[in-house]
Amino acid sequence: MSEKILVLGSNGQIGTELVTALRKAYTNDDVVACDIRRPDYEIKNAGPFEFVNVLDKEILKEIFLKYKPTQVYLLAALLSATGEQNPKLAWDLNMNGLLNVLDLALAFKTAKVYWPSSIAAFGPNSPKDQTPQFCTMDPNTVYGISKLAGERWCEYYYQKYNLDVRSIRYPGLISWKAAPGGGTTDYAIHIFHDALKKGSYASFLSAETELPMMYMEDAIRGTIELMDAPADQIQIRSSYNFAGVSFTPDVLAAEIRKHIPQFKLTYSEHDPRQAIADSWPRSIDDSQARTDWNWKPGFDLAKMTEDMLSNLKK
Repeated sequence: MSEKILVLGSNGQIGTELVTALRKAYTNDDVVACDIRRPDYEIKNAGPFEFVNVLDKEILKEIFLKYKPTQVYLLAALLSATGEQNPKLAWDLNMNGLLNVLDLALAFKTAKVYWPSSIAAFGPNSPKDQTPQFCTMDPNTVYGISKLAGERWCEYYYQKYNLDVRSIRYPGLISWKAAPGGGTTDYAIHIFHDALKKGSYASFLSAETELPMMYMEDAIRGTIELMDAPADQIQIRSSYNFAGVSFTPDVLAAEIRKHIPQFKLTYSEHDPRQAIADSWPRSIDDSQARTDWNWKPGFDLAKMTEDMLSNLKK
């Protein structure tokens, strides 16, 4: 049976690269990009595109009716720092968008649903180092609260209705292709742009703030590998811990200096994103993902830095 895949929120940092990867893995016509905003030229012209607001259940239903998807990737969300500026909207989009998709996936017998969670689902009382798959989770941002609630809904729909929902808790994602999307870990993208343009960067996070990160190429590959894995291998139906590499702004700057020796890093004070970062893990234990569906990252800090700089130079 041929696949028909919907990617909702296809214009975002993950969506743009995921649509491209899925169209390579399947065919261009099999992958329908959907977003509330006009996409870039490549996404719109390489395959089908639909304007969709995930909060508009009637329009969403029409899209399900038109394409009868076998897989749905729901990426539409308001991220951590942006969400704090508009908490009610963040909750509405992140929560009701998910519930709309879960309900329609059931109604249209969609085989598989993918929804991303985040390290933001952890909180101040979660263990900070090698944060385990199961532990205290007390998020204190609306983004994190919505992600934790979303995880519970995903598991509920699996247990109650046997809907094949799959999820990953993404760390900070680093990419040279798409612009940052308003997240707390976005300094790790801006720093590369400014290193090349200005030779300096003012970090909004402190020198000792260590956070889990991942290169986008790994994140996209891992996401598709999770969705391709046989259903009986998927033991976690809330969301899988997922890890790449952890570092501080200082450590990243030192790696950049191997390529741009004169690069200078300074620190700006009193940024609200610091408090968000302080509540998140420093490193993640993703042994369950490695065991269940053979997850393994391909990029370490050195390889990622080299790839980012060489692509951004072009």
